Amino acid sequence: QVQFVESGGGLVQPGGSLRLSCVGSGYIFSIYAMGWYRQAPGKQRELVAAITDGGRTTYKEAVKGRFTISRDDAKNTGYLQMDSLKPEDTAVYYCNAVREIRATIVPIFAGSWGQGTQVTVSS
Repeated sequence: QVQFVESGGGLVQPGGSLRLSCVGSGYIFSIYAMGWYRQAPGKQRELVAAITDGGRTTYKEAVKGRFTISRDDAKNTGYLQMDSLKPEDTAVYYCNAVREIRATIVPIFAGSWGQGTQVTVSS
């Protein structure tokens, strides 16, 4: 059974930092790319960042230069370092294994989203 457990969210002031963690289980973590998504109230879930099994990264334009995605395959864990946070980054953040189909990155285990971790950026 595939599972994702996200953690590390919280309330932070604008300009602050958070580090999110995602533990994946029930599949071979190391051979898949992984991605971080977020969903703000009233909006669709969107991809924020992704990292391939070889370490190649891609970011949503709005977070480039502020967010850094990484992974530790020995721990089946992915990370999202978020710096210079803005109020518009407020959302629930999720992770999933991902793959690219016709130049679009899509979640592989779309039926197995975790509970997510809430990130709130507010003064």
